[in-house]
Amino acid sequence: MAGIHYTVRSTDFQGALRGALDRLSGAARAATERAANDMVNHAKSLAPVDTGRLRSSIVAIPAGGRLRFSVTIGTNVTYATDVEYGTAPHVIVPKGKKALWWPGAAHPVAKVNHPGTRAQPFMRPAIAMAETYLRQHAKGIR
Repeated sequence: MAGIHYTVRSTDFQGALRGALDRLSGAARAATERAANDMVNHAKSLAPVDTGRLRSSIVAIPAGGRLRFSVTIGTNVTYATDVEYGTAPHVIVPKGKKALWWPGAAHPVAKVNHPGTRAQPFMRPAIAMAETYLRQHAKGIR
């Protein structure tokens, strides 16, 4: 065959594509983690504070590798759901005792009619910002 010959090796091309995909995926993971940290900070700014336990428990936990990854945002504090969604009126009764008593109570009581608590959303508003935060951090990905 006369003329100019050029051989394209698909393995070279595939290697270059893998490298580009790896860089892109790494940048996407970094952007996702930065967005998750923004959501954590947002949730912490909205969380009501009594002792600070709820606020300090809000975390982002990344998982997976460079091509498949996720970030879980949440808290392990058992009363977080009650704070987020509020509680309906309910009756409080003693567990393992015959009466309830607390400092300042006039006398022990058999039950307390709790009026419930209002919702104080802190996670839902932060998670609602996910798309905004992801767009901000993904702008530079090419």
